[in-house]
Amino acid sequence: MTKTSFDLVVVGGGPGGYVAAIRAAQLGMSVALVERAELGGICLNWGCIPTKALLHSATVLRACREAAHYGVTGAAEARPDLAAMVARSRKVAGRLGQGVAHLMKKNGVTVFAASARLAGSGKLALDNGAALSAKHIILATGARARELPALPIGERIWAYRQALVPAEIPKSLLVVGAGAIGAEFASFYRAVGAEVTLIDMTPEILPQEDAEISQLARKAFEKQGIRVLTRCAVTASSTTADGVKVTLEHDGKKIEQTFDCVIVAAGIVGNVENLGLEKTRVKVEKTHIVTDGLCRTGEPGVYAIGDVAGAPWLAHKASHEAVLCVEAIAGLPVHAIDPLRIPACTYSYPQVASIGMTEARAREHVTKTGGEIRVGKFTFAGSGKAIAMGEDQGLVKTVFDAKSGELLGAHIIHPEASELITGYGVAASLEATEEDLMHTVFAHPTLSETLHESVLAAFGRALHA
Repeated sequence: MTKTSFDLVVVGGGPGGYVAAIRAAQLGMSVALVERAELGGICLNWGCIPTKALLHSATVLRACREAAHYGVTGAAEARPDLAAMVARSRKVAGRLGQGVAHLMKKNGVTVFAASARLAGSGKLALDNGAALSAKHIILATGARARELPALPIGERIWAYRQALVPAEIPKSLLVVGAGAIGAEFASFYRAVGAEVTLIDMTPEILPQEDAEISQLARKAFEKQGIRVLTRCAVTASSTTADGVKVTLEHDGKKIEQTFDCVIVAAGIVGNVENLGLEKTRVKVEKTHIVTDGLCRTGEPGVYAIGDVAGAPWLAHKASHEAVLCVEAIAGLPVHAIDPLRIPACTYSYPQVASIGMTEARAREHVTKTGGEIRVGKFTFAGSGKAIAMGEDQGLVKTVFDAKSGELLGAHIIHPEASELITGYGVAASLEATEEDLMHTVFAHPTLSETLHESVLAAFGRALHA
């Protein structure tokens, strides 16, 4: 008979859930994981991984078209094969899904393909009729795309799932929401030939990023031919034989336009329904479960991690919380995650990556105590490696507490920004000061030298600016 009593049951098999299961098994716990769909969750199957596969296809296409600049001829006429791009992205996701299944088996985690509801203290009822019991239960049910009343999802109005498997390239495309997801889809579809309009209700795209970086991203997008409208919202839409007719409200004016397709990327909501929370002390605010620094909910023995537990909605945050939560359950010494030490990445072209505070927030933070900040900037036009790569556009920006030398924030815009930001992540985790970073030896020629130069620039010591 299948085992039904465990030390830990994890509900949800995404990057939070499956990592929690693995770490618990490593610590000697008996573990079950309940997943109603694919192992790996939205991130692996319909989010982070397949979008990056498509975006890499766009990078290869771009490289072919620009090959003559690097002394390579014959590639300028490269065209996108959309079906092949989509097939490859699905294959990548499938391979990683199989990898998660292997990890569950390797670590002795019992997997139940079902949905689960809390059914009393330490109990779970599955929709396949099984009943599980556990000393500890972790909810890692993730989140889903926010729906907009004016844009019901359908054949021509897409959420991220539909946008990942298009049958053809739309001639004209409206992307609603200029956060990370919207910016990434705008970049991909523009690269493969769509006429893209990207809109957001806020004053700038990528509104969570430093204002200067957001403005640079906007300029880069517009240079590629992406039409960007901020302070803009969709107030109505209707699907016609020719496409989707939308009414936009932009700076107080109404604009009516028809697009072949629309992608809705206007945020997410937590998957808190049908979990049996109503008969517990678990508190839900704005569709997300409220937790403390160790991922504990108001119900003893019940924890929540990842997207369902609120912002930032990042896979690596979910995985870190998973390890933290399980190790706390096991009685190991842990400390609460610091949101300011979680890097954020947008894989558009160019990429945007950041950690810590924006310049505006840092200035507000230090002025409360009468302090000051120091800001360093270094452009990739001063990087030998960037020039050699033909990617010399972009900026590294660092923000320090002038008195203590604490790194308060770091911001990068460049095609390799997501790979570079971890340097500052390690520095923040180690509580490195400006002196520590200045005395670090960076290899030459590398893009990472720009990280060093930005720190030097904050204190008037830049060597190549």
